[in-house]
Amino acid sequence: MGMTRIGKVMAVALAGAMLCSAAPQRGVPPAGEGLIALKAARLFDATSERMRDDAVVLVRDGRIVGVGASADIPAGTQVIDLGDATLLPGFIDAHSHLTLESDADYYRHVFKQMMRTQSEQAFYAGANARVTLEAGFTTVRHVGARYFIDIGLRNAINAGLTPGPRILASGNPITARGGSCDQPPFPAERVAPKTAIDGVCSGGAECREAVRHQMNNGADAIKICVSGGVLSWDPVDVPQLTREEITAAVEEAHNWGRKVAAHAHGDTAARIAIEAGVDSIEHGSFLSEATLKLMKARGVFLVPTCTAIDWVETHSGNYPPNIAEKAITASKAHHDMLRMAIRIGVPIAAGTDMSVVDKGHGKNAIEMVLLTRYGMRPAAALIAGTREAARLLGVADRVGTIETGKDADIVVVAGNPVADIAVTQKPVLVMQRGRIVMRKTS
Repeated sequence: MGMTRIGKVMAVALAGAMLCSAAPQRGVPPAGEGLIALKAARLFDATSERMRDDAVVLVRDGRIVGVGASADIPAGTQVIDLGDATLLPGFIDAHSHLTLESDADYYRHVFKQMMRTQSEQAFYAGANARVTLEAGFTTVRHVGARYFIDIGLRNAINAGLTPGPRILASGNPITARGGSCDQPPFPAERVAPKTAIDGVCSGGAECREAVRHQMNNGADAIKICVSGGVLSWDPVDVPQLTREEITAAVEEAHNWGRKVAAHAHGDTAARIAIEAGVDSIEHGSFLSEATLKLMKARGVFLVPTCTAIDWVETHSGNYPPNIAEKAITASKAHHDMLRMAIRIGVPIAAGTDMSVVDKGHGKNAIEMVLLTRYGMRPAAALIAGTREAARLLGVADRVGTIETGKDADIVVVAGNPVADIAVTQKPVLVMQRGRIVMRKTS
């Protein structure tokens, strides 16, 4: 019997990811073997904004089995003393696109999108996953990928075939025809238009079907694009899905136990999505005070993607005039919106949208640095990139804080990140599920 379309696509994605795999590190016990104790000068466990000085974490079989001064270190334990450093939970990027990368030349970027095969793109995805993990990001939510490459990559990582973060994959984003998450307006005779399996839908029934396609093919979460975008060809702030379409998509996803992330720059579209029950608003450039207060009241997260907003603002000259104009307008509004959201107390999770940044994968920690630029305390920014992101993703029972019983996803940085949050950009050790996946020796 021949392979189905999705079977073929996932096979190529798996193959590409496998060939991106890094060689195993020597001298590091594999997950599940032996005891490891990490010691340092400080411990930020992300259960609060308090920095602890009883910086000991004991790990066995990929789990944390002891924290702090009460951790009993048995004889024979491999003790790694990291000196003047800080132990933190593994970082989380709540808005990731490992299957995509940007280019300083906008037109070359579009050309690459058209010309790369699915298997070639899977190679890039595998490489992006590796450097993201080595940067300390042990978990990501992947909010949109063509051809289900993110699902194939997730499966390859889970099978131990290639290194990478824990991935919550969403498959194709749900979008209107011609919307911000549809493909560019290529001539139809050259590039086939997308269909419901690709996430493009019209009407409540078809949007419900599009969500089912993503979940049937393995999506852990759902992304819907409810307003225009900055780098797409549409107006940035207009609603693009109707209330009926958004409600149908959200209802179907929640029926299946999947959370929903809503790409929304415009206030009207975001409010409709919030009222329909989405779990997070991504970007949020033009959100009003009233909408932000509604988000706080309903516990809807904001994922501000400062990294992408900052990039398009500072590199607006790289884009066609209509996109450059949108980038400048949206970024100015975004700065004021984020300051207001922080002041109001909207729940915030760190997410980068790193695919917008040229050669950006692996530089994800800049998001926490940028959050402090707009008024967030450094300790709160660390929590946004750990505990709060884990809450949003629905994985707080496993990751996001350093506590006994949780997965041993741990990042070590030199110095004190509360005093200088920029040190998060250069980790000296990264542990994932009890296995050291990166350690600097000098």
